[in-house]
Amino acid sequence: MKDAAAFRPLQVLALAIFLATVALLSLQRKLSVLGADIWWHLKVGEWIVQHHAFPHTGILSRTAADRPWIAYSWGYEVLLSRAYAWFGLPGVALYGALLTVMVAFSVFWMARRLSGRFWPACLLAVICCYSFLLMRVAPRPAFFSIALFCVVLTLLLEALRTGHVLNLYCLPLLFLLWANLHIQFIYGLAVVALLLVVNVVLQLAEHVGSASNYLVPRSLPTKQLAAILALCVLATMIGPYSYDLYGVILRYSQAKVPYAMVQELQPFRLHFYGNYLQLLLTAAAFLLIGWQKKLDLFKLALLALATFLALRTMRDAWFQCVAAAACIADIGWTHSEAEEGETPLELAGVVAAVVLATVFGAHAVNFNRPALENAMSAVFPVDAANYLRQNPAPGPLWNIFDWGGFLAWYLPEYPVSIDGRTDLYGDALVDRLYQTEQADRGWRDDPYLNESGIVLLRTRDPLTPLLQNDPRFRQVYEDRIATIFLRR
Repeated sequence: MKDAAAFRPLQVLALAIFLATVALLSLQRKLSVLGADIWWHLKVGEWIVQHHAFPHTGILSRTAADRPWIAYSWGYEVLLSRAYAWFGLPGVALYGALLTVMVAFSVFWMARRLSGRFWPACLLAVICCYSFLLMRVAPRPAFFSIALFCVVLTLLLEALRTGHVLNLYCLPLLFLLWANLHIQFIYGLAVVALLLVVNVVLQLAEHVGSASNYLVPRSLPTKQLAAILALCVLATMIGPYSYDLYGVILRYSQAKVPYAMVQELQPFRLHFYGNYLQLLLTAAAFLLIGWQKKLDLFKLALLALATFLALRTMRDAWFQCVAAAACIADIGWTHSEAEEGETPLELAGVVAAVVLATVFGAHAVNFNRPALENAMSAVFPVDAANYLRQNPAPGPLWNIFDWGGFLAWYLPEYPVSIDGRTDLYGDALVDRLYQTEQADRGWRDDPYLNESGIVLLRTRDPLTPLLQNDPRFRQVYEDRIATIFLRR
């Protein structure tokens, strides 16, 4: 297309600006060093590298040290530990920025492949990223899940469009990688299984002969889809933890307490502008699906599943946004001639431009080690931990939930009482320790608090003034963030 070719330099520039903006916003907000779970992930990665083994019990914890636990995001954690080992705190932030850019590009790539148009793909990527990626979400292992989900969903929709199943045989390799990076590979498997179920339903409808006028007909062979799904499931079991990953998934599905106490695990609420975009994107996708002459049962089921999960927990907003963007891209430009995709040379130019913009823009967004340390000190008890380093006291340590991951990394000589690994601690223990943190429900009788030699709390926590008047403890340190008590 000659008209599109004339705008190629502008398109490449726009893509570079988009990705560079995402990278610089990530560095500016310093979310990579402010996430509560980043630090236990980092410590687990260091443990794996140091011991040349994979943990199977609750390392780093003193209340759950003997409980079974697996590092289901070990690939992410090892990479994170190498980023810190090579570059220090800036390495952690750069790793997070890289993951954020990877997600942004994956959404763009998905929309570009499905729509065959640059500008609609770019617009969809911007809306998606503003909806779930550029809010206050720290880079985490789930970013690998988002990127890989974009690839899997693209391959599935392309197969449905063309009727060719050959490209789907690469899915097991993707799931092999995915299962060793993050446990939300189960979302990808669910979508592949959903396609198989829809295919079976359409096959039955064809047999009855009553659905041909209002449903998009089946285009893929059911037996081959079933074989691909089976291979994908087997691929997820190739790794240090094999089928034990599914036990973790089962425990997460049965948990209740974390969904009540962790904000991002709570049901969808309209807190930010991005939440409204999330709803608008989903509404547009449903409208397009319903506007077609024949109903695409797979797209409808996919969007319904994604909406259910996103409304159930805010953390899964990405699933809804990506599914909606994919449906819009796949439907909106189906009948138009596709533009030629970006060449490897053009993509190399985009990468170079993003790297240069990040390097030269780092000073403008105040990205440096002192700024990262200051940001951390404003959120985590760095000074209080330094006090314990300089004035060691007999443990064990009792700490609040939000600081457990940081203390597991920064103060490893004192195993934590709790951290963000809710699958390790279970509902009963998480509830017991959290109720004590809130000075509620018999906190005086908490056995974990009563056996502790050190208690590290927020200065503003409701338990802090109670311990100041408790004859069992004496206060030895206080700053605007943290307070330390020692047993008398």
